[in-house]
Amino acid sequence: MTEYDTTQAEPDTGPVRVNSWNGWDPLRHVVVGRADGAVVQAPEPAVQRDFPDDGYPLGTYGPMPADMTAEANQQLDDFTAMLRGRGIRVDRPTPVDFNRQVSTPDWTQETMSGCMPPRDLLLTVGNEVLEATMSYRSRWHEYLCYRPLLQRLFDADERMRWEAAPKPRLTEASYRPGFWDTYNTLTTEEQLARVRDYDLVLTEEEPLFDAADVARFGKDLFVQLSFVTNRSGYKWLKRHFPDHRVHAVTSTNTHPLHIDATWVPLRPGLVLHCGERLADAELMEFFKLNDWEIVEAVQPASWEHPPKLSYCSPWLAGNMLNLDANTLCVEEKEVRLAEQLAGYGFEVVPVPFRAVGPFGGGLHCATVDIEREGTVEDYFPRRYGRF
Repeated sequence: MTEYDTTQAEPDTGPVRVNSWNGWDPLRHVVVGRADGAVVQAPEPAVQRDFPDDGYPLGTYGPMPADMTAEANQQLDDFTAMLRGRGIRVDRPTPVDFNRQVSTPDWTQETMSGCMPPRDLLLTVGNEVLEATMSYRSRWHEYLCYRPLLQRLFDADERMRWEAAPKPRLTEASYRPGFWDTYNTLTTEEQLARVRDYDLVLTEEEPLFDAADVARFGKDLFVQLSFVTNRSGYKWLKRHFPDHRVHAVTSTNTHPLHIDATWVPLRPGLVLHCGERLADAELMEFFKLNDWEIVEAVQPASWEHPPKLSYCSPWLAGNMLNLDANTLCVEEKEVRLAEQLAGYGFEVVPVPFRAVGPFGGGLHCATVDIEREGTVEDYFPRRYGRF
């Protein structure tokens, strides 16, 4: 037992097995993040944090307030207890000192970030767990929080493949100089044009991607080009998974960051989309051609009362966790969304999780599948356009 273990007994779920091909098969084993020690990141080329009303104007950084951290950890612990009560095995990362200077031979960064959103770093495809490159210098060392856990999985399951994408150098050549100074002065339409052309903060100097920019649909993987995932990262993933069809998609959001709150698989044949803007027309046609229904999400409740120190979009409401193809965990205040989903036959499990948002995301961000029942399947037998 370590100081980070919770008191809830681990359910007797049998031998450890790494196996997950999508986000809706019955969940048997999952990782839930922690808020311990999280910080508002120090400035760096890829990211800006500007919270003047909350005591952290642009250029300032440091530990998240203790009361916010405690509340987020309580909700994460309660969520863990609920999952274990349903017979799901839960692992947790091991936090390090994030409020410290870190460096490589190429750069020095004044702080790290945290280990709340494991979905950003780890991608499970079948019996493989892949460590993403990450694109922020403040998150370059974050893999250290998960190495004890990954070692245990590797020791317990002889079929597990433990992979790590090439660690990037993240020199100045990986970023467009002065990007934010220019981008923040553009109109919405000008920003959307930059997104469509993938003319964003990252260059193509080296492969860069966050795991949370990958949506898993069995045989098909959809990789969103964003502020943290470049074309080179997509190409690396395409070569790394030669038995999959790996597709690059662009967003219609002015600040694309992770696909799992905008294009959300619910079960075979049904996908939820952020209601703010339509997805790429060709992507939508591809799904419709393969008999998938695309549901436009209702406006989230979080739109009305944004939390302090949160860099997440209000559409974080769509960042949900499937327990199986008929059961969804949804943030408890998102009543309208829960009602919408119930209309499609889902059992909705309301989960208090609003305090976790400022630490890096919602219920999907805060988790990583290790085991779901099921095998790889082809949900898209018909091809269309570039897909």
